[in-house]
Amino acid sequence: MKYIIWTMVLILLIAHQDNWNWHDDTLVWGFMPIGLFYHACISVAAGFVWFLATIFMWPKELESVSSSVTSDASAQESN
Repeated sequence: MKYIIWTMVLILLIAHQDNWNWHDDTLVWGFMPIGLFYHACISVAAGFVWFLATIFMWPKELESVSSSVTSDASAQESN
C-alpha cells in the first residue's frame, strides 16, 4: 500500500501542473472558472490521499510510545 500512496502523490504532483486551463474562459456551474474548479478538485484529492496515508502509512511505533507515555502519566497521577 505504501507504493500506491507514493504513486498517488506523484500523480497529484504531475496533475497539479495545468497549463492548459490558464486561458480557458469556461465557467463551471455558471460562476467558477475552470482553472479554479480544477485546483479545488486537486485539493480534495490531495486531502483524500493524505487521509489514506495517515491510515495506511502511520508508524505503529508512535502509537505504542504514545500509549506507554499515557499509562505512565496516569500511574504517576494516581500516586
